[in-house]
Amino acid sequence: MAMTYPFGHHADNPPESMSQADPKSIEIVIADKSPIVQGGLGRMFEDDERFTLVATASDGERFMEAVERLRFSIGIIGWDMPYMDGRAVLQAVRERPNPPRLIVYTGNGSPEIPRQTMQLGGAGFCSKREPPSRLVETVIAVSEGRMVFPFMDMSRPGGDPYATLTTREQELLASLAKGRTNAQIAGDLDISLNTVKFHLKNLYSKLTVKNRAQAVAHYLKSHG
Repeated sequence: MAMTYPFGHHADNPPESMSQADPKSIEIVIADKSPIVQGGLGRMFEDDERFTLVATASDGERFMEAVERLRFSIGIIGWDMPYMDGRAVLQAVRERPNPPRLIVYTGNGSPEIPRQTMQLGGAGFCSKREPPSRLVETVIAVSEGRMVFPFMDMSRPGGDPYATLTTREQELLASLAKGRTNAQIAGDLDISLNTVKFHLKNLYSKLTVKNRAQAVAHYLKSHG
């Protein structure tokens, strides 16, 4: 679950080139589960003087760490990421003051993803099936205050809420059913208490419940 920074520097000590970046450049953070995608996109944006690559992350939890610790305007995130997927990241980011604008960049062809991205406050969507230049165009457009989405039917209702849970959220739900506290869950999964709270808030929202008792009841019903 590593988060990396340009030139190997830690976030608390950004490299000099970052602190002296062109103030007009677009500062971005990339989150994708694939090291190949991270590296390819990182090189593409680092080689373009219009952008400043602030950090890359391998999952949604590490991306949220970047949101808390770093300053950037655009986040490019995958949809199918471990621990905290694109949907969960969108939900968590929209609760923060002055959040970065998020673009979902994914190879998942589900027509539901652009719709959910827009409903959750995302600023753009770009498929990995498109040429890389399309992603660059999307980032520029979003940085200018525009929204970039393919045509979609926004009137369609969602499906089974349990099916939308990430692996991490399913782990937390199972832990709740066992009577584990937030602190115990944080220790079990080796994540921070704030991250547990992020996940639980997203979990309750997806299941349309108000508390852990209702979430556990939903879990028991779903598992017979």
